[in-house]
Amino acid sequence: MTTGGGREPLLLGVRHHGPGSARAVRAALDAARPGAVLVEGPAEAGDLIPLAADEDMRPPVALLAHAVDEPGRSAFWPLAEFSPEWVAIRWALEHGVPARFIDLPAAHTLAWGPAEADRDGDGPDTGDAGDAGGGAEERTPGADLRIDPLGVLAGIAGHDDPERWWEDVVEHRGAGEEDDALAPFTALEEAMAALRETYGGGGYDRDPVREAYMRIQLRAARREFGDGVAVVCGAWHVPALRQRTTVAADRALLKGLPKVKAEVTWVPWTHRRLSRAGGYGAGVDSPGWYGHLFTAPDRPVERWMTRVAGLLREEDRPVSSAHVIEAVRLADTLAAMRGRPLPGLSEMTDAVRAVMCDGSDVPLALVQDRLVVGDVLGEVPRTAPAVPLQRDLDRSQRRLRLRPEASARDLELDLRKETDAGRSTLLHRLRLLGVDWGEPAASRGSTGTFRETWRLHWEPELSVRVAEAGVWGTTLLAAATGKARADAVGARSLAEVTALAEHCLLAGLPAALPTVMRVLADRAALDTDVGHLAQALPALVRSLRYGDVRGTDTGALAEVAAGLADRIFVGLPPACAGLDADAADEMRRRLDEVHGAVALLRDVLPPERADLRGRWHRVLGVVSGRDTVPGVVRGRAVRLLLDDGELTQDEAARLMGLALSPGTPPGEAAAWIEGFAGGGGGMLLVHDERLLALVDGWLTAVPARAFTDVLPLLRRTFSTYEPGVRRTLGELVRRGPRAAGRTAGGPGSGLPGFDPQPDAERADAVLPVVRLLLGLDTGPASAAHGDDVPDSPTDDLVGVDR
Repeated sequence: MTTGGGREPLLLGVRHHGPGSARAVRAALDAARPGAVLVEGPAEAGDLIPLAADEDMRPPVALLAHAVDEPGRSAFWPLAEFSPEWVAIRWALEHGVPARFIDLPAAHTLAWGPAEADRDGDGPDTGDAGDAGGGAEERTPGADLRIDPLGVLAGIAGHDDPERWWEDVVEHRGAGEEDDALAPFTALEEAMAALRETYGGGGYDRDPVREAYMRIQLRAARREFGDGVAVVCGAWHVPALRQRTTVAADRALLKGLPKVKAEVTWVPWTHRRLSRAGGYGAGVDSPGWYGHLFTAPDRPVERWMTRVAGLLREEDRPVSSAHVIEAVRLADTLAAMRGRPLPGLSEMTDAVRAVMCDGSDVPLALVQDRLVVGDVLGEVPRTAPAVPLQRDLDRSQRRLRLRPEASARDLELDLRKETDAGRSTLLHRLRLLGVDWGEPAASRGSTGTFRETWRLHWEPELSVRVAEAGVWGTTLLAAATGKARADAVGARSLAEVTALAEHCLLAGLPAALPTVMRVLADRAALDTDVGHLAQALPALVRSLRYGDVRGTDTGALAEVAAGLADRIFVGLPPACAGLDADAADEMRRRLDEVHGAVALLRDVLPPERADLRGRWHRVLGVVSGRDTVPGVVRGRAVRLLLDDGELTQDEAARLMGLALSPGTPPGEAAAWIEGFAGGGGGMLLVHDERLLALVDGWLTAVPARAFTDVLPLLRRTFSTYEPGVRRTLGELVRRGPRAAGRTAGGPGSGLPGFDPQPDAERADAVLPVVRLLLGLDTGPASAAHGDDVPDSPTDDLVGVDR
């Protein structure tokens, strides 16, 4: 490289995210005391370097670059505490030395599109919303071979594991083990020069352009700061930076590069995303382990085993100090037997498995996940550049005390509390914008409308999603409102619009509801498919419930829901006729959903629409009696009527007897049983032996040639029952059929807990506890004498017929 007179620049070739390289860089900078430090990274990020000195900046972090006009086109440059580039930047800031990034600007990198990682693993994490670029790999046949420099050097040294070889020669070196701080870099540069002489560019076409740009930046720095310039870059690039070329030749390589307008900022990163298993092409296998090697002041083996023991104890594993001592001894012994200078991760893992995990890989997987990889989440200062929407999100997170965390956790919300209601609104708005920080989860406690459970897990890529959502507005409220309006207009089905109406209520977007309601009314009026209407109604009714919880005016929504219900009632019977097996199963699910929706809708409609539930029952009666309707749908209609008290058990038994008559094909009869007895219907068979006898009698009469056809349907039905229900049914069947009309547990049945009539004495025994739970008066007379207890909801709760 033509640079004029003077000594050559200090080129420190490293492996990215390597603690040994990081320690060596710090030692070399302390020894050389350069006047400027140049670091491999996007050139536009130079203005962000001073933020690395902020006390609120905690690695792992990443430089995020995205195209202004297309935020989804983005790239990350991650840095951990043990990354040599981070150590070089911090050293420069601590010593008042200028620091700059000298790699190809992100404006060109993003215009190029997803790029391959360098063979030393220093490429940015690129792609849509931060999808990782590829690592060192082979091209398709006929193309140049992409080499792995570490793999080649390890093979020359007689090792078949490049990672293990690199750990032995670099990562396990302690600080100050070399008399000459520059010796490791000199040796590595010679090795890389030999490799490049043999393999040329290694199969990566973009490297010559990047290296030409870095040479130009290096010349400019030497003119500005003199010869005391240090460069920290991937070891593969060092021979190219040392190469003597002309300025004209380098500029020729840069001529005509594509370019986009880009913005760069710092974002938090995680150890999990630093790992190669997380999809990052330039990642390492064990970021948590590397972080430990870099930060442990001494005795890294003992300190690591202590951390492992602490983790296992938290999980109630019996691990003592003796286990730690023995595990350290075993790790040292394994390292000596394998000829390693220090126990590596493989020795530590083998020792932990043998001593602390009793040979089991189950607790070892916990160590791998929590410690070897880790859930460390970095932080960036508030002064870092950010899009307006990101700043509004930061303010909301601080106001609601909802801090992003790298590890997944459950969050229980009580919507009656102001803070929890605000958290719910925030999470729903983010979901509407495609920022899935939280996912709704099943609640471990109450399932009422005042409770919500969320599964929270923050990923670095969500920062890109926030930037993408910035096109809809500068605040979460404005952005979510704009996105909801656009989604309503572009919705392809009625169900999508009703789901969107529900999201608007959950996210507190009153300004978006008029547009959504207009589109909903138009789509509902034009859609004649009963299946679509039945699919849309449940979400609409849920919206009414949540709107009531949040105090939202949902009058217009109620009218649309009532109109949908009317049209479903009219169109359902003919829509159920002539369905094949798959369509019939889908219609059965729709029947269940509409049934639940009608039950809820009755409570929110005006008094003049109070007959809604009665009309629905009449529709079910029509469906249950039509022979053209598939058996699974007819059986479900009978079950729903029985559950609501619209059919007596005698009537249900009569309909079952008709469905299971000898003239009914076995497959159709089995489908009827699946519709009637599926989904918790086992208790019906337990408590009404007539129904069980009908099923038993029909099953024993099924011809042998048809039995294998109906068996899968029956097994699917009975597999949904609780184990106790299946056991009781087995006892009843083994006992044999009883006289017609006798219920399970009748005289002589021998089954405890069953009787034709309620046991008032046993019911009265639980009344004091029930009244105490309900906060009612529990006097001695009330507890002791059931006849003195006034009629109350408690009577219905325990099933006592007064």
